[in-house]
Amino acid sequence: MGICHSYTPDGRCISLLKLLLTNYCLYDCLYCVNRISSDTPRARFTPEEVAFLTMEFYRRNYIEGLFLSSGVIQSPDYTMEQMIRAVTLLRTEHKFGGYIHVKAVPGAAPELIRQAGLLADRLSANIELPRDSDLIRLAPAKSHAEIETAMTRIRNGIDEAREGGAAFAPAGQSTQMVIGAAGETDDVIMTSASQLYKKHKLRRVYYSGFSPIPHPDPNLPAERPPLVREHRLYQADWLLRFYGFTTAEIFDSTERNLPLDKDPKLAWALRHREFFPVDINAAPREALLRVPGLGVRNVQRIIRARRYRRLSLDDVRKLGAAVNRAKFFVVARDHNPELHALDSPKLPEKFTPQPQQLLLFETRTGEL
Repeated sequence: MGICHSYTPDGRCISLLKLLLTNYCLYDCLYCVNRISSDTPRARFTPEEVAFLTMEFYRRNYIEGLFLSSGVIQSPDYTMEQMIRAVTLLRTEHKFGGYIHVKAVPGAAPELIRQAGLLADRLSANIELPRDSDLIRLAPAKSHAEIETAMTRIRNGIDEAREGGAAFAPAGQSTQMVIGAAGETDDVIMTSASQLYKKHKLRRVYYSGFSPIPHPDPNLPAERPPLVREHRLYQADWLLRFYGFTTAEIFDSTERNLPLDKDPKLAWALRHREFFPVDINAAPREALLRVPGLGVRNVQRIIRARRYRRLSLDDVRKLGAAVNRAKFFVVARDHNPELHALDSPKLPEKFTPQPQQLLLFETRTGEL
C-alpha cells in the first residue's frame, strides 16, 4: 500500500513511495473524494515528516524514490512551497539522490515551478479531464488554460536545460486524465492526449478510471468504467507515441470508442485488410509496425536479422514476436497466408478470446 512503480530515463523500473502532503483541499472537484465538500477524514504531513518517511522507507530498501502530491491548502503557492520544502530537505540535509516526482500545482508562481524542477526528476500538472467544458462543469475552480500554463513553464525549463542551463526535471513531465467521469468518448480522450504530446512534449499521459465516491453528485456516473478500458487507452497511447499511428487512424469513422474485446492495433488491421499481407523480409519499418503481434523491439530485431538471410516464420517466433497473431498478416520465407484468410468474415473470430476453465492441478500448458 502506498508504493507505486515508475520508469527512469534510462529505462529502469523503480519503486516509489506515493504520498499526499495532505488530503485536505480547497477545491470542490465533484469526482474527487478529497473535495472540500466531502466528509472524508483529513490528515496532513509536515515537510519534515515527508522527508523522514521517505528516508526510512529508503533505508529499508522498500523504495528507490518519492512521488509527492497534495491537495491545495491555503493557496497554490503555499502548497508548492510546502512540497518544495520537503524535497529540499531530502536533497540537501539527507543527501537523497533517488528519483523524485513532484506534482506541480497549476496557478503557482513561475519561480516556484522552477524551484521544483531544479530539485525533482519529473514534474506533472494534471489536465484532469479531456474537455474544458467538462472541467468547468465538474471542477469549476480549475481551467485548462491555467493547467497548460503550468505545463508550458515546465516545458520551457526543460528546453532551457537542454540548451545548457541548469538541470531541470531531467525525466520530463507527465499528466493524468480522469476517465469516465464526464461521459467522454475514447476518441475525445486520445485527441486531447495527442495534442498535449505535441504541444508540451510530455513523456506520458496517465489514464485513471473514475471511481464512485461516497455521497456522489447526480451528474456523475454510478459505476466506474471497466478496467479493460484503461488498458485499451494505454495501448492506443503507445500506438500514437511509438508506432506512427494518428488518432484518426485508430478510430473507425462510425465508432468513437475503442473495442474492449481486441487491442486497437488488431482492430485497425481487421478494418484495413487491403494493407496486408506485409513481407517480413522486404517491408519498411513503418509497415512492420502495423502488423498485429509485432512490437517495436520485434521490428528492430527483424530488420537487423534479415540483413543476413531471409527469415522464416519460425525465425520471427524466435525473435520474440507473437506469431499466433502475426501469421495472418505477414509473408515470410516459408509462409504465405491462405489467399482467402484476410478476406474471410470469420477472421475476427480467430482473435476472440475463449473462456477456459483450468482443473485444480492442471497447468496453463495442459501438462499434469
